[in-house]
Amino acid sequence: MNKTAIRCIALSFSVLALQACQREGAGAGSAAAPASAAATVPVAADAAFTQAQQAWRDQRRENLLKPDGWTSLIGLHWVEPGPHYFGSAADNGIRLAMGPAHFGMIDLRKNGSVRLVPERDAQLTLDEQPLKGAVTLVTDADESESGPSRIGFDEGKGLATVIKRGGRYALRVKHADAPTRTGFTGLEYWQADPSWKIEGKFVPHPAGKTIQIADIIGTLNDVPNPGAIEFQRDGRTYRLEALDEGEEELFLVFGDRSNGHGSYSAGRFLYAPRPDAQGRVVLDFNRSYNPPCAFTPFATCPLPPQENRLDLAILAGEKAYPKAAH
Repeated sequence: MNKTAIRCIALSFSVLALQACQREGAGAGSAAAPASAAATVPVAADAAFTQAQQAWRDQRRENLLKPDGWTSLIGLHWVEPGPHYFGSAADNGIRLAMGPAHFGMIDLRKNGSVRLVPERDAQLTLDEQPLKGAVTLVTDADESESGPSRIGFDEGKGLATVIKRGGRYALRVKHADAPTRTGFTGLEYWQADPSWKIEGKFVPHPAGKTIQIADIIGTLNDVPNPGAIEFQRDGRTYRLEALDEGEEELFLVFGDRSNGHGSYSAGRFLYAPRPDAQGRVVLDFNRSYNPPCAFTPFATCPLPPQENRLDLAILAGEKAYPKAAH
């Protein structure tokens, strides 16, 4: 047999061997297919995570920009005991930035009730109904399922309510044409990161425990404090005291090393689901967000208690508002 024939036979065996390997690989499809499918799972999971985060961000922006959202605030006017005329004209004791020249008179009585006597020609509504005469207003501190009385003006664009903070009463005023709303510049976020969605452990406190929370106007409030949430990051354990507002979720007011270095200097807010039967709580710091005070000087935001000031830079969630009000 000459060398040419030998090379041909060798080549034939190589082709046959290659075909056999290909058939063997095809026969192992049941093993190869799951490996390929498994490789796509993280991609799908990441896509679902990103989509959910974007939906949350869209809802966050929508809530801020509602006609009566936090960006619509135009005033916070403290009401001293006794009667006061209010409106946008200069001759009022309480002068509003927008709205009718004269609303009428607001009277804070000794018993803590707040009475409104509207100007005869003022076009006002009370809880979306025409306001015809004097009325005692419901404040946000009163036990009312419908919330505080809503004084409407400027054909529904404006809204005034009475709030109580630390024993003092104030007239909170909103308007759909507020410069902070019409000039809103948008929200900025760190890139959504699944590693900042952390499972923590709920550590319950004795029933009835409260924690003192200061707000930006200097008021101290005792807030229900059902427990703390412990979580780990980079091998260290951190702890956040949770607040109970009577809703389905726990409320967290926290500060971290990013405050003033990317995030809002006074801290941020985060809601977390209540713990499951095993005491597990998920903290998604991608959904931490700025308090209303980042957008307006007329809010009364709570500040992080000392217990919630973390020695950790949380580079996740909402960044500082580029056009901060103060």
